[in-house]
Order: sequence, then structure tokens, then C-alpha cells
Amino acid sequence: MPQLQPDIRAPGDLELALRAQARDAGAFRAIMRMHNQKLYRLARSIMRNDSEAEDVVQETYVTAFAHLASFRGEASLATWLSRIAINEALGRLRRKRRAATVIMSEPMSDARIIPFPLAASGDDPERTMAQRQILKVVEQATDALPDVYRTVFVARVIEGLSIEETADLLQLKPQTVKTRLHRARDLVRKQIDERIGPILLDAFPFAGRRCERLTAAVMKRLGFSE
Repeated sequence: MPQLQPDIRAPGDLELALRAQARDAGAFRAIMRMHNQKLYRLARSIMRNDSEAEDVVQETYVTAFAHLASFRGEASLATWLSRIAINEALGRLRRKRRAATVIMSEPMSDARIIPFPLAASGDDPERTMAQRQILKVVEQATDALPDVYRTVFVARVIEGLSIEETADLLQLKPQTVKTRLHRARDLVRKQIDERIGPILLDAFPFAGRRCERLTAAVMKRLGFSE
């Protein structure tokens, strides 16, 4: 397997990690506010559910903050956190599927797999009324993508990572990323046609009260009082 090139570390990553390791509350908050939206988008691309994605992000921070000593700065803090979030989300998805398999194997006439809800929660005050309907089309089209394409699409198109960054994050070959991205775009374009583009930067928002709520929840779990 070819050696992956390390990401260029964003200024302040290692300093923030060291401050957080020293239980600096301000560093914890700064890390979460910088990375909440990116982690939420990645988690949601896997879970396809708002509340479960928030749970994944919360567990990501708790896990990461418990293992800050292992962060050496070889990759950016964003990439390090993103990999933890992806592993947490995939682990939850595997557990859900195993549980669904067990339910299906029960001798019950009404046993069935409960589908993941696709509807977003109403707690999204950042969206304007004019954008909400169009953004919902984008989110639903993204949710409808097959698993193998969805996370590549979110990372590359919605989150804006480069081909190389996406390949590094998902541990894929760049050509594989390109192939999956091409197919994902075709599938999305069939549903939303020319509306894909600049509005994607505002899809799956995670700011305002939602960002503050998650940050406060993690701080409480870390033993800090507001």
C-alpha cells in the first residue's frame, strides 16, 4: 500500500491540542467550534440522520480529548478528528445493521428493519426561508446516494476537500475518489439538475444554537461548568 502523504498542519493545531491536553477549557471550545460543521457533515453522510450524527460528533470529541497525547501533528487536527468521527459512525452503522439482522431472524411475523429517517430536524435557525426548500432537495439527493458514493461526495463537494485530501481521509486511491465522485455527481444531478453548485456550501448547517448546544454538552461531559 503506498505511503500516504501527511496533511499540511494548520497553524495552531498542535498548540490547541497541547492546551486542551492541559485541560484548557478555551482550547476545548475553540477546537469544537472550528470543526463542528465538518465533523457533523461527515457523520451525517454515513448515518443519514441528524440526531445520530450529533451523537457521533459528541462521541468523537470525547474520544479525541481522551487521547490527545496521541496527536503528534503529522496530520491536521481536522483530519485526525475526521477519521475518529468516520470510525465512530461506521461502528454505529455496523451495530445497527447487526441489530437489524437479529430482529429479522426473530420468529415474529411483524419483524422488519426500521429504515433510517431521512427528514432533518427543525432545529436549523441558520437557514433562511428562501433557501430551506432548495437545500432540502440537496440533502435528500445526497442521502439517497449509495453508501459507497455518499461520503466521497460530502467530503469532496460539500465540505470542499481536494481529491488528495479526500483520498487520504477515506484511505482510498485518488483515482477511486475521482470515479466515485463522478458517479455520485451524475446521480445527484438527475434529481436536482442545475441547482447543484454554490448552495452546497450552506447544506447541512451546523452553527448557531446547534453548535453551541453540542459544545456545551461535551464541555459538561469533560467536567467543565459554563
